[in-house]
Amino acid sequence: MGMLINVFGIEGKFISLSDNIKFKMKRQDIVEIIGEEKSAYLLDHQSKTISKDLLHLPGSDFVDRIWMQSNRNPQVLRSLQAIYGHGRLAESGYVSILPVDQGIEHSAGSSFAPNPIYFDSENIVKLAIEGGCNAVASTFGVLGSVARKYAHKIPFIVKINHNEFLSYPNTFDQVLFGTIKNAWDMGAVAVGATIYFGSEGSRKQIVEIAKAFDYAHELGMATILWCYTRNDAFKKDGVDYHTATDLSSQANHLGVTIQADIIKQKLSTNNGGYNAIKFGKTHPKVYSELTTDHPIDLNRYQVANCYMGRAGLINSGGESKGATDLAEAVETAIINKRAGGQGLISGRKAFQKPMNEGIQLLNTIQDVYLSKDVDIA
Repeated sequence: MGMLINVFGIEGKFISLSDNIKFKMKRQDIVEIIGEEKSAYLLDHQSKTISKDLLHLPGSDFVDRIWMQSNRNPQVLRSLQAIYGHGRLAESGYVSILPVDQGIEHSAGSSFAPNPIYFDSENIVKLAIEGGCNAVASTFGVLGSVARKYAHKIPFIVKINHNEFLSYPNTFDQVLFGTIKNAWDMGAVAVGATIYFGSEGSRKQIVEIAKAFDYAHELGMATILWCYTRNDAFKKDGVDYHTATDLSSQANHLGVTIQADIIKQKLSTNNGGYNAIKFGKTHPKVYSELTTDHPIDLNRYQVANCYMGRAGLINSGGESKGATDLAEAVETAIINKRAGGQGLISGRKAFQKPMNEGIQLLNTIQDVYLSKDVDIA
């Protein structure tokens, strides 16, 4: 894990926290974090569903090998390379992104009360830089407030829409908070957006974001889509199928259809959503041959629905639960990497704790992707 020094120097001035040394994580280091049993379960699994040989796996040549064949213009290729070429994971093909849009999606109080320094937008960017991230993803307001100071120091990803969660009653909808041109003007290399697939407003959101992504590509920015399912009907007989791999993977497939370059998705927790809600179409082989109940196999089906990895799949880090955050983050990173995914986007687990601990957590996630002891299943 990266070597750490104090967060604040003389008179509270911010100083560098990480020397960006690439710690060579071994299996025993993982065992010490998540335990022997869980390590064996995740590290020894060999997938017999979709062969890893069919996947377009991350690598230092990912932009040349995958995106150079596409319709993305040279400016987009440069923006993608800016993300893949930054931070502790630079030139590995993997990404570690700090996302902080929860001040809108949840509320500023619920997000930043655990560590009030993050009410100050500058500290969000500092955490991403000192944490060795490839990029920082946040709101127009957060990134715009410090753009002249930091846009040339770390790739900016501007989240263009949100569910502001103050209108009552809450609805499963996303509202645009700014323009693509505004994101480009502040120096962003990419824009991000959320679509609530399956919600009443999803078709409107698809049209809005497809247009926004098209213009972002025209200007030379990359695009990242938060592909979330949202519909009360996706809960059946006490089981929540929002993160069922068959439903969430179809959300991924819709996301790459509107030409998202990277897909952000929650880790699958179960399967069989189509069969439970008795809506839409699926196939028996999805459950008998293409997936099992192992989390790596569930996640691989998500990767497959991103054109077999041509668009990178990054998984969410999830909420902060305190003492178990580090172990949960390592487990998620292992699942994503071994499934053929491209990285982790972890926010609350990093910023809802002291900054030095947040940096250590981000570095540990990155160490999983750098570790030769964590291979593709």
